[in-house]
Amino acid sequence: MTGARRLAITWAVATVQVIAATVAASVAASVAAAQSPKPIGLITGGTVLLEAKSVTRDAGIITAALRVQFHKPTKVPGGNWYSSRTLLMLDCRKQVVAVKENWYYSNAKGTKVAQHKEVGIPGYATPLPGSMPKVALDHLCQAK
Repeated sequence: MTGARRLAITWAVATVQVIAATVAASVAASVAAAQSPKPIGLITGGTVLLEAKSVTRDAGIITAALRVQFHKPTKVPGGNWYSSRTLLMLDCRKQVVAVKENWYYSNAKGTKVAQHKEVGIPGYATPLPGSMPKVALDHLCQAK
């Protein structure tokens, strides 16, 4: 094989590898963007984010996971909380919500669980104005 031919083959293989890597990175970025929580509102002290893939609808009840990214870490005994995640059930017709689970995270990335609580028997109630459940209710129950 001549030097020119070897160089052409090497260049072609390198080009294919660069294209494959670019496509893989683009797909990974698209998947990450699709799975990242979407901001849906603000509350005092934080931003409310919806995990869109968590939303389910069954018999008039919407279940969804929401995160609150605190603007400043919240000081608690034993450290700081940087964010929370709440699994809610919403009844749009009655305008009430019930909390199923809560997580609080002790790192900025929201990966280290500091506290997790699961509600034994969730009870529906009217959410307080300006609260995360109210932001969720307003966003998920708006007329489509």
